[in-house]
Amino acid sequence: MAAAVADAAVPAAARANGAGAGCCAAKGPGYATPREAMEKGPREGLLYVTCVYNGTGIDKPDYLATVDVDPNSATYSQVIHRLPATHIGDELHHSGWNACSSCHGDPSTSRRFLILPSLLSGRVYVVDTAKDPRAPALHTVVQAEDIAEKTGLGFPHTSHCLATGDIMISCLGDKEGNAAGNGFLLLDSEFNVKGRWEKPGHSPLFGYDFWYQPRHKTMISSSWGAPAAFRTGFDLQHVQDGLYGRHLHVYDWPGGELKQTLDLGSTGLLPLEVRFLHDPSKDTGYVGCALTSNMVRFFKTADGSWSHEVAISIEPLKVRNWMLPEMPGLITDFVISLDDRYLYLVNWLHGDIRQYNIEDPAKPVLAGQVFVGGLLQKGSDVVYVTDDDKEEQYAVPQVKGNRLRGGPQMIQLSLDGKRVYVTNSLFSRWDEQFYGPDLLKKGSHMLQIDVDTEEGGLAVNPNFFVDFGTEPEGPSLAHEMRYPGGDCTSDIWI
Repeated sequence: MAAAVADAAVPAAARANGAGAGCCAAKGPGYATPREAMEKGPREGLLYVTCVYNGTGIDKPDYLATVDVDPNSATYSQVIHRLPATHIGDELHHSGWNACSSCHGDPSTSRRFLILPSLLSGRVYVVDTAKDPRAPALHTVVQAEDIAEKTGLGFPHTSHCLATGDIMISCLGDKEGNAAGNGFLLLDSEFNVKGRWEKPGHSPLFGYDFWYQPRHKTMISSSWGAPAAFRTGFDLQHVQDGLYGRHLHVYDWPGGELKQTLDLGSTGLLPLEVRFLHDPSKDTGYVGCALTSNMVRFFKTADGSWSHEVAISIEPLKVRNWMLPEMPGLITDFVISLDDRYLYLVNWLHGDIRQYNIEDPAKPVLAGQVFVGGLLQKGSDVVYVTDDDKEEQYAVPQVKGNRLRGGPQMIQLSLDGKRVYVTNSLFSRWDEQFYGPDLLKKGSHMLQIDVDTEEGGLAVNPNFFVDFGTEPEGPSLAHEMRYPGGDCTSDIWI
């Protein structure tokens, strides 16, 4: 389908590595550019949220919640629909689309199906959002046994659509939880298992997130750890034993050959979410390193290889009444605005969301900060200790009369960059370990943060509070969020 009109619509650098395959000049899903998405995209009206019962003591399937985020709606800030999974024990986690802006040139595709990998069971749910966006329906389930038999993969995590129509999912290990078995699963447009994406012998050391930048013929993946380790809870000894990652893996795109491995060393322990800048011509991006709480910038060098440097460092705090003498911020998620001007990150343990100006990607500048939970909020047993040995805690506002539980964990940014949505569950076993019954038994909540995009600044919206602690089947744990029309962490431009 690579007609001449399609080639004219795709930059030469992208055509050279197959980015134009399957595309033509008529409009498909998403937007032609990040700027168009930011300026012409509609205000979000719905959010799809993965919600977990696994590990909470409630013997029910996880589910996909539909949340009304339209301030003019009578059901604003409420869960309006729940689609349960077919089995118990899945641990729904991240999600992606069957098609996004990478398929914008292909009018035969549409952003219809939400892909829901189940981190622990290995199933992949496919949800139809087109028939009734307010009440999505289950379309099909890719069974874990089929995936394991054909690819050897298990523990699926990040899902991205490709311009070819295929769907690519990072898998964190084999079905037994060994990191050595990890790699990248390919599904075709009908959700059949095609095989692995990477070439034989080119699997990463550990798996987690990934992002591709076709004009630079590059995909970069990050590395959480061995499922056999993290699924039982966090143990610092496992880091010392080499069961957690500290590397970025640089692949040829779309060829699947591992070209370079970047060792982030002691400054880059547990590199999780990875994002390039949205501008597809840019050759730089960031990865959030959870345990060392550093934002590491990666970039292409003059000789075509890739390098890295610490761009943002969140210092650990000296604390009392906690499991360790120092507490890391634990950066577990971040997003970049579609104009590549601001980066937003969360410190799940410290409890704050931060806004950085990244107009100079090598020198981010703090522009805003707000505390919305964490282990150090007033009323907690844990305190941090200042340089002059004073015990302090952070002031955290109540929202609609509710004390905020847990810490900010997953975030999503509106297309126009003016609203950040935040949930507070990381992974059920880790939720229990770090926040105990306050989160596990009382459930998650979702907040909305107003953003000053001119001068910088963050403020909690006092009128928005979604309480997953009052769900009909009992308190649930809310994780990743998606808009029906695409967002800052699902759409990639070619």
